[in-house]
Amino acid sequence: MSKHRKRLGRTSGIANSPPFVVWFAGVIAIAALATIGHSVWRSTMRANAASPVTATDVDPTARFLPTVVNPVTLRSLVPEGMVWIPGGEFSMGAMDPPATTQAGMHGGADARPIHRVYVDGFWMDKTDVTNAQFEKFVRATGYITVAERKPRAEDFPGAPPENLVAGSIVFSPPDHPVPLNDHFQWWSYVPGANWRHPLGLQSNIKGKGNYPVVHIAYADALAYANWAGKRLPTEAEWEFAARGGLSGKPYPWGDEFRPNGKWMANTHQGHFPNNDTGDDGFVGIAPVGQFPPNGYGLYDMAGNVWQWTSDWYRPDYYSKLAATGGVARNPQGPDSPYDPSEPTEKKRVHRGGSFLCTDQYCSRYVVGTRGKGEVSTGTNHLGFRCVKPATSTNLSAYK
Repeated sequence: MSKHRKRLGRTSGIANSPPFVVWFAGVIAIAALATIGHSVWRSTMRANAASPVTATDVDPTARFLPTVVNPVTLRSLVPEGMVWIPGGEFSMGAMDPPATTQAGMHGGADARPIHRVYVDGFWMDKTDVTNAQFEKFVRATGYITVAERKPRAEDFPGAPPENLVAGSIVFSPPDHPVPLNDHFQWWSYVPGANWRHPLGLQSNIKGKGNYPVVHIAYADALAYANWAGKRLPTEAEWEFAARGGLSGKPYPWGDEFRPNGKWMANTHQGHFPNNDTGDDGFVGIAPVGQFPPNGYGLYDMAGNVWQWTSDWYRPDYYSKLAATGGVARNPQGPDSPYDPSEPTEKKRVHRGGSFLCTDQYCSRYVVGTRGKGEVSTGTNHLGFRCVKPATSTNLSAYK
């Protein structure tokens, strides 16, 4: 259970929490929810905002080399809703950011150095898992997501019963500009928020079966993948797939964020966080597949919602891989998690950015950059997609 949920039992220390108040059902919410928000900021927002880039972060010898794609030809046996990712050898990571932002939130040192990686071929979902797909899984299994589970009194000794409220993290933009160093200005812990109610109990997903499912903790994504006969991608698989056969490009489609003025991903336009103008056609989350696919036929590998990978997060993992020399083959991530800013939290890598990404604050739609998240924390901009390894049966479809 995540740290923000563990704090349900705390009723002191509120004066040291950030100055936002969560409101629920028209009354002042329980003061303990403010401390939940404090952990939300630490476990989620700090996770997906990179450290500022400095000159000492950059390895001047690191370079992107050409991607070498495995020579396979698709014949048949395509799993429904998936595309073949041929695998091969590529340069993984992020170089200098395309531009500097006021908040310095481009890719940081944890995305360096550039290093060579090989991955075997695999199938990958064309899109993020949708509400309709996840609902099918829930109906078949009766699964209850982490956000839907009411915290147990025995896990929180001394907590008032009214504090034990299931919920999740929701983007709640202010109505005016705010300093970008105070995440509490735009995130709230909302009782009743979950995949069925993305913005809280007053919302629903009626008519939104083709939207990506959100408020998904790592265990939720893993449960779905196991039911579907798939798994979550490794970070290396995800990046190889996102690059679509290109090498060293900042975006899944190439060098320019808006080639010929065309929007290529669902990101944030206008002033962050208080005004999303929706110039790309969407204010907030979008249905899947609304923008052009990359070279492998994958949609939304930048923006819309963050995606879980199976790798534990460590900021020094790339350095350790590079130090071994040669090419890392099918890396599975480090053996254990570690984030020096929160050494007791268990975090896994997020990839791809979301509808909140902007060059004013967090441009993590850049392919090689990394996010991270505490495993039992979901938000309304976090989802996932699955992969399926090649088997001896479907390998016969290739030569």
